[in-house]
Amino acid sequence: MVIGSGFGGLAAAVRLGARGYRVTVLERLELPGGRARVFRQDGFTFDAGPTIVTAPALFEDLWSLCGRRLADDVELRALSPFYQVRFADGTCVDWSGDAAAIRATVARLSPSDLPGYEQILALSERVYHVAFEQLGHVPFNSWRDMVRQAPALLRLRAERSLYAQVAAHVRDPRLRFLLSFHPLFIGGNPFTASSLYGLILHLERAGGVHFAMGGTGRLVQGLVGLIERQGGEVRCGAEVAEVMLRDRTAIGVQLAGGERVPADVVVSNADTAWTYEHLLPTAKRRRWSNRRLSRASYSMGLFVWYFGTRQQYPSVPHHTILVGPRYRDLLRDIFERKVLAEDFSLYLHRPTATDPSLAPPGCDAFYVLSPVPHLTGELDWHRCAEEYRQRIERHLEATLLPGLRAQIVTSRVMTPLDFEQQLLARCGSAFGMEPLLRQSAWFRPQNRAEDFERFYLVGAGTHPGAGVPGVLSSARILDSVVPHGDAVLH
Repeated sequence: MVIGSGFGGLAAAVRLGARGYRVTVLERLELPGGRARVFRQDGFTFDAGPTIVTAPALFEDLWSLCGRRLADDVELRALSPFYQVRFADGTCVDWSGDAAAIRATVARLSPSDLPGYEQILALSERVYHVAFEQLGHVPFNSWRDMVRQAPALLRLRAERSLYAQVAAHVRDPRLRFLLSFHPLFIGGNPFTASSLYGLILHLERAGGVHFAMGGTGRLVQGLVGLIERQGGEVRCGAEVAEVMLRDRTAIGVQLAGGERVPADVVVSNADTAWTYEHLLPTAKRRRWSNRRLSRASYSMGLFVWYFGTRQQYPSVPHHTILVGPRYRDLLRDIFERKVLAEDFSLYLHRPTATDPSLAPPGCDAFYVLSPVPHLTGELDWHRCAEEYRQRIERHLEATLLPGLRAQIVTSRVMTPLDFEQQLLARCGSAFGMEPLLRQSAWFRPQNRAEDFERFYLVGAGTHPGAGVPGVLSSARILDSVVPHGDAVLH
């Protein structure tokens, strides 16, 4: 039984199905996908969350387990550039996997930083080989596992923040941003996230950045198809109220309507904090008590505006990052002060640059994302959401999308309130627990749930962490920790 149909839950179902389990996925919403679900509105198709694939081999592995090729069901289109970065001073950078082109860009921005840039690339590759290839799919079942890896982590300077590591090698502030912002993709603050998350830089270079034609929802549909071919089932509109236990062993789930569904193995892809606080009894939890969960640090929230225009903007690439005038202080407002700043940095997604079928003929589909504080601050999103959307609209109209206001034909927003209410994310955080060293590996909720038998966790809130590669890797860990069916039965 898998609770939740995000990428982690669907991948877990495929992996368990490939091992002979008969799997049922229970999803409380009306459509599968979790953060990767799809909105369809006025002829436009919007991916709600993830927009890119940076480790296609992880998806290919799932299809191969079912005797199929990913290309049989989903076309991945390589993007170049990966994204265009536009700085407040007018500098514009096309960031791609073309090593020579990026080296030329670095030389144009700051020739004296070329040696430091090369050193950062080498560091990112070393971290990638250790933290992603060697440890990303390895369970941390006890503190001893963490101790065994400590020497390698110390050699990689895991205790240093990514920004500090980058700043020690390059001086140009634009390069410091380009080489350090990646933790924001998984809910982390580059000024506090471990330098280990610098692996994302090499991950992009090694595997490329891809878009699923038809939208990320095609990957969701493809995974559901794999599960059904295995004889499994994805039930939507099925909300789990509790995990049923015999002593400390999971024996199934009870749905909100009262239905009791037995299972030999239960896996939760629901928000990890929600899972522990609402699906498992307080008295039987030792490590992840309500007190400990409340004291954990959670990722920032997101404000996401989805909109369609009656005209096309062909000069706007697939991905654009618009960097505001502040970097460190803006992130301090978001992560520490938890206030909505007057300025912002934005991530603009125009999928119709690659796949025009996602909008009516002659139109464009967009979403724009702004990192914002999660809900432990004092923001009232009922009051401020529309004003904030208008501020973003004015900024886009003045920079990339002239005449935008008059061209909008469909619109919707998601705020941290929606993440809390629709996705059950604690305090509306977009990526679960914040990716800090003290909340990584063994210090994070484990894939084999502490204090319970035959109960497992996948997704952003467990090891190894958020992001599509992270949640797919969390499902891969199940291969090591979930017993084979005959062992369960006996």
